[in-house]
Amino acid sequence: MNIELFEKELEKIHIRLSENQKKQLERYYELLVEYNKVMNLTGIIEKEEVYLKHFYDSLSVAKILDFTSQEYLCDIGTGAGFPGIVLKITFPNLKVTLVDSLNKRIEFLRVVIKELDLKEIEAVHARIEEYGITNREIYDVVVARAVARTSVLLEYSASLIKVGKYFIAMKGNLSPDEKYDNAIKQLNLKLVAEERFKLPLEASDRTLLKFEKKAPTPKKYPRKNSEIKKSNL
Repeated sequence: MNIELFEKELEKIHIRLSENQKKQLERYYELLVEYNKVMNLTGIIEKEEVYLKHFYDSLSVAKILDFTSQEYLCDIGTGAGFPGIVLKITFPNLKVTLVDSLNKRIEFLRVVIKELDLKEIEAVHARIEEYGITNREIYDVVVARAVARTSVLLEYSASLIKVGKYFIAMKGNLSPDEKYDNAIKQLNLKLVAEERFKLPLEASDRTLLKFEKKAPTPKKYPRKNSEIKKSNL
């Protein structure tokens, strides 16, 4: 995907990049290639492939949510920063936390953040199951791109999300044997949108699943015998 086609495809999902944002993406690409020589960040380093399979793919999540109206975002299992860094560049209103369990990736992300002069974004070295214990209900959006099975992602992310806000799983071709009905019931989540599409040019399958966190149902306690007698008077 060349730059011209990249911009054209983004316009279809109502994204227009400024000249500075284009320069930031270009610098991000350069850093990705440079650091990939000494650490395993991605198997995709050819420029047109990066713009398609990393940059455009990261921004495809805008098909299912308006990020201009969100504030706090967490990208779990961010890897080399997809989609979190790309979303921060494109939607500077977001306050972003990037979480990954591999410290070398976190060190790379901190270089990117500094080089691109990104504000209100941090890279955290942590296992997501541990991070969720101490960071409960602080995010408007949690995203995960091709990290694990949907049921596992829901379990990891549910505690991070504010009530009434969202978790978005970014998947390839969703396997028919992926079951998450029990998980969403137990975690007070609801599937509110599903978007299936094909990536431009190569036409590989993509699926976006958007879950909303519901308020817990109040527990009903049986009335005491004395209360029952009074109500019958």
